[in-house]
Amino acid sequence: MQQVLVLNASYEPLNVCTVRRAHVLLYKGKAEVVEKLDQPLRSATGTFIWPHVIRLVHYVRVPRAIQRKISRRALFARDGWRCVYCGTSGGRLTLDHVVPRSKGGESIWENVVTACAPCNLRKGDRLLEETGLVLHRLPRAPAPELFIRLTAATIPVRWQPYLPHSAAA
Repeated sequence: MQQVLVLNASYEPLNVCTVRRAHVLLYKGKAEVVEKLDQPLRSATGTFIWPHVIRLVHYVRVPRAIQRKISRRALFARDGWRCVYCGTSGGRLTLDHVVPRSKGGESIWENVVTACAPCNLRKGDRLLEETGLVLHRLPRAPAPELFIRLTAATIPVRWQPYLPHSAAA
């Protein structure tokens, strides 16, 4: 299924939607076409442009307090498919709470990291100070671009100017 990149009025990437959803936004005047495909989109009664990138006409404030749920795939992609303690990319990756849940740690982006099985076993149910392990990167909520890169099987070349390169997954 063809996907369309949705940009905010400020050209900030927001999401990916279907061609059908993009056409609804265009028809209602809520979005405009930024990039289109060369081939037309045909229906039984007409021919339409095939949107590839659309931009919302009015700015949508994205509340940062409402964060996307943590998934293993998104977590591993955020951490570059590497253990945040030792930096290895080989072996079995696991999810680890920096402050263990038993000690009041929450399951939020700022407390969950990617760890290889040996590091996770070494840390166990203890705090970092007790184990001698060091975080190579502080955990934080990922940018929306990460989810766009995970949603789309491949990132089309014409989307690249609208996606920051720092979010490459």
